Amino acid sequence: MTALTPGELPDEYEDLRRVVAEFADEQVAPVSAELDAAHAFPYELVAKMGELGLFGLPFPEEYGGMGGDPFALFLAIEELARVNQSLAVTLEAGVCLGAMPLYRHGTTEQKETWLQDLVTGRALAGFGLTEPGAGTDAGGTRTTARLEGGEWVIDGAKEFITNSGTEITSLVTVTAVTGTRENGKPEISTIIVPSGTPGFTVEPAYDKVGWNSSDTHPLSFSGARVPEANLLGERGRGYANFLHALDEGRVAIAALAVGAAQGCVDESVRYAKERTTFGKPIGAYQGISFKIARMEARAATARAAYYAAASKMLAGKPFKKEAAVAKLVAGDAVMENARDATQVFGGYGFMNESLVARHYRDSKILEVGEGTTEVQLMLIARELGL
Repeated sequence: MTALTPGELPDEYEDLRRVVAEFADEQVAPVSAELDAAHAFPYELVAKMGELGLFGLPFPEEYGGMGGDPFALFLAIEELARVNQSLAVTLEAGVCLGAMPLYRHGTTEQKETWLQDLVTGRALAGFGLTEPGAGTDAGGTRTTARLEGGEWVIDGAKEFITNSGTEITSLVTVTAVTGTRENGKPEISTIIVPSGTPGFTVEPAYDKVGWNSSDTHPLSFSGARVPEANLLGERGRGYANFLHALDEGRVAIAALAVGAAQGCVDESVRYAKERTTFGKPIGAYQGISFKIARMEARAATARAAYYAAASKMLAGKPFKKEAAVAKLVAGDAVMENARDATQVFGGYGFMNESLVARHYRDSKILEVGEGTTEVQLMLIARELGL
């Protein structure tokens, strides 16, 4: 496959981008401020996204998918994030962290039980990795799972888990220590825990700075029992499998950040043409027009970075460094653009109902989630042999 180039996408990608952009502008944008203010999960929009096939974009048709690829998903995430980051991350986590591990590592029985509902958007799944004492250091996992009478007995806690407590959440896949390796290090496996399992508690939702209409909870496990057959993938490969998923997730989050960065540009251009001071639109002044021009340059640069990572991914080539670069550049771009867009809007940018205010609150997590900025720098340096 040839390299993906912004502005020169193959027709099938461009057609998809246009459909999602129309959905975002006509159906998502008008209700986003209300959803954000109410901290309400967007069930109706999620259902419509399922009908559009967005949750099934990278999955084969035999599982109810659209037969596309990860880049198609990234384009959809980018367009949604222009107007609503909460909805974009619901899609990103629902696919990359919820359905994809099941598709890649699940048994035939596991896929038949859960995958089709996830792929069609009728259900959501969360991925329980982060813990109170083990975030970036996932190897420090303290949640345990022991075999007892043909069942896994799980004890521990997870935090910051997306899509874990909605009315349509069907399961959470959790990493847990299932033994000790010969070298003395913990053996980490992934286990499927269906919603409603006794001993599995979804704690009250977080009161977050942003992403107010996405679903995020801490989870606790106290003697939660699931069948031995709920082991996802090979025993002891849970952490390794997650690291592979994380590289793809970083490109997805970069796409989300690019969408939000572009949303800041679009809103600033619109406002700069409408708002007048001293008899002229504020966009006529270089202090404003140059600021917006830099915003556009940041968004374009970040888009090129995530396209480059996606090109290598689709070609089956190593893309760890490119994924880290894309995540780093896009995270920086959206934070700078959100700040500058708020400045362009002046006092109106400080009002929570404005899109730029939501982007200002929402964007900080994009320098943290799926690996902090510092982690991306560490990965890039490591890939350079430093």
